[in-house]
Amino acid sequence: MGQEIERKFLVQGEAWRWLGSSEVYAQGYLATNQGCTVRVRRVGDRGYLTIKGPTVGCSRSEYEYAIPATEAAAMLSQLCAKPLIEKTRYKVPVSGLIWEIDEFAGANQGLIVAEVELSHPDQPIALPDWIGSEVTDDPRYYNSNLAQHPYSEW
Repeated sequence: MGQEIERKFLVQGEAWRWLGSSEVYAQGYLATNQGCTVRVRRVGDRGYLTIKGPTVGCSRSEYEYAIPATEAAAMLSQLCAKPLIEKTRYKVPVSGLIWEIDEFAGANQGLIVAEVELSHPDQPIALPDWIGSEVTDDPRYYNSNLAQHPYSEW
């Protein structure tokens, strides 16, 4: 079984912006039910299908499969609920970990969230000075919820 263990934080300031590389993402949801999701994602010329289980604390089961980018684009266009999640993801290395910072566009414009994947739930982490409030336990910040209840509507 695949396992995702991550903590999520709001981002403050701009100091993170020039510290790593970035890619544009488009993602949508084929299904959301009782905390489980089936997601389609396109990143450049790559496509992915991801199935995630319910979140318990900061972990959840996760299974991700590469699919042709053309099929991902077709699913995003034809099968996924709108609005899609549009974001630029920055990958910033800090103290041996990779922080993934999502700067949202479209219906979630103005939201910037940082996630860090951990090897176990109690792993200690050094928080960079551009990290704000932790939102790991706030379901409003789950991408699947942002697709249904965009940040612009809060």
